[in-house]
Amino acid sequence: MNRRAVVSRCVGMGRAFCVLLVAVAVAMPAVRAEEDFGDFSSATLTAKAWGAVGAGKLDTALVFTGKCRELYMEKALEQQASLDGFASDEEAPMLWALNDVGTCLFIEGQVYEQQKDSKKALAAYEQLASKLGYAQCWDPKGWFWKPAEAANKKLKELEFDAKLE
Repeated sequence: MNRRAVVSRCVGMGRAFCVLLVAVAVAMPAVRAEEDFGDFSSATLTAKAWGAVGAGKLDTALVFTGKCRELYMEKALEQQASLDGFASDEEAPMLWALNDVGTCLFIEGQVYEQQKDSKKALAAYEQLASKLGYAQCWDPKGWFWKPAEAANKKLKELEFDAKLE
């Protein structure tokens, strides 16, 4: 129920009850507008997540990565299970779900690190490394990089930092 609906319900009610409803309505957080998911493809969601990170909109990045995981994790796990090693550069683009969901998990780890939430960062990196280890991400500079390898390095760094604290 939005604030306007709460206030409109006050009409005809007792004054004390009306004041209480208005106070609750004012305290309600504003509902976040729905993000534009574009065509809902894994590539679009991943690109939008990267763009949001670049723009410093970390919570928005998590909305895009979450939607990508929600829609494509099952397919990504299927693609991972079909492999016994990294796909060649020619075959890698055919593993779109694996690559995009894996990249989104890496993005989530990065976002949570920036938000100083080591526990969630560790969880994202761990999920990537343990479940989607053959994911690859195309770098515009002309090659595929391996998010799980980067995640394993981040896991070691975060675990080391946790021991120091």
